[in-house]
Amino acid sequence: MRPAPDLALAERLFRTLHDDSADGDGVTRDAYGPGEQRAHDRIAAEGARLGLERFVDFAGNLALTLPGLDRTAKRLVIGSHLDSVRRGGDYDGPVGVLSGLACLAGLRAACVTPSRDVTLLVTRAEEAGAWFPVSFPGSRAALGTLPASALSVCRRDTGRSLASHMEQGGFAPERVRTAERWLGPDTVEAFLEMHIEQGPVLDSLEIPVGIVTGIPGSRRYREATVTGEANHSGATPRAFRRDAAIAAAELAYRLDREWQALERQGHALVCTFCVLSTGADAAFTKIAGTAGFELDMRGLDRASLDLLHDALERLVVEISASRRVAIALGPETGSVAATLDLRLQDELAACGAALHIPTRRMPSGGGHDAVAFAQAGVPSALLFVRNQNGSHTPAEAMRLEDFADATSIMMGWIVRRACPDISVD
Repeated sequence: MRPAPDLALAERLFRTLHDDSADGDGVTRDAYGPGEQRAHDRIAAEGARLGLERFVDFAGNLALTLPGLDRTAKRLVIGSHLDSVRRGGDYDGPVGVLSGLACLAGLRAACVTPSRDVTLLVTRAEEAGAWFPVSFPGSRAALGTLPASALSVCRRDTGRSLASHMEQGGFAPERVRTAERWLGPDTVEAFLEMHIEQGPVLDSLEIPVGIVTGIPGSRRYREATVTGEANHSGATPRAFRRDAAIAAAELAYRLDREWQALERQGHALVCTFCVLSTGADAAFTKIAGTAGFELDMRGLDRASLDLLHDALERLVVEISASRRVAIALGPETGSVAATLDLRLQDELAACGAALHIPTRRMPSGGGHDAVAFAQAGVPSALLFVRNQNGSHTPAEAMRLEDFADATSIMMGWIVRRACPDISVD
């Protein structure tokens, strides 16, 4: 019997996860907090119902495994995350978890025992950028690549460290500190993640599924400040002003122009002032004495990213002098770009072709757990599902038929890799 993913299970769990985490118009599942934990508990319960082996690692990542005939062979790992940004959408993260669970349920229903273990990995805190200033702490901890210093970073809303949040969840950050790992190129044959596309490309082309070629790196500043001088908005002539708001606005405008110029030269980048605001002392009839911004620059090519960063540093000096303000960028964070495995891309394209599902190869705009796996030396791939209305917003509007197409490709890939006696062509 050729296995088919249990799409009804996935559809039910999309609704359940929404109800569990509804927050106004959107959903909130806080990383290493009650919202994320409720979602993990929900998926763990479904795994138990399906008879899957359950394992929670020292960083809180959840693994649900369908045992294979050869338990010593390298496993296939599929999955994604369940945490969200504040008031986000229903599909960013759960798509990769529920597609994997649907495939394992389908294999169970067809009484298929794979040749090797197939593990659904539900990672922690992939959306760490919204909660902790560190990239992919859950997956990197499992891979033994999370630096010990990351345990000291604090969650934005609680002010407590990542280690403290891990301990509160019953996990063991001291084992993260010593770079203990249970996943890596010696234990994992390949990692496949599924995610909604977070942009408009697939929808504009009317293609349901994307096969990702690479994931960008980033250079980020989360605590940048501009310090000028507060003064009366009516009584201070222009020549005497040290306006922090205008200086911050000029930096944003001029860096956008630098980005535009680099694009014209063929550099693929994005540059976003995610937060741009005056300080707490701001008020009507006052010149802003302080301002702050958070800046996110991303690109697949590090050299291109560095060119934009060079422009940023130059503009900081120029605007500080001309506006008579002090601009401090603060600590830099970021991540390294990752190229995804070409052989896996070809396999996924072949699965799509066999099922007559249109696919397109494309780069990712956002970061994903697949980065951590690829950089740890694990062959990694990422599927995108067409999504309407962007991401990190309650308006996410993925169509279930597109999810079904992408999940069918995932199932076909699992069968090719771990069920050699079943034909998928």
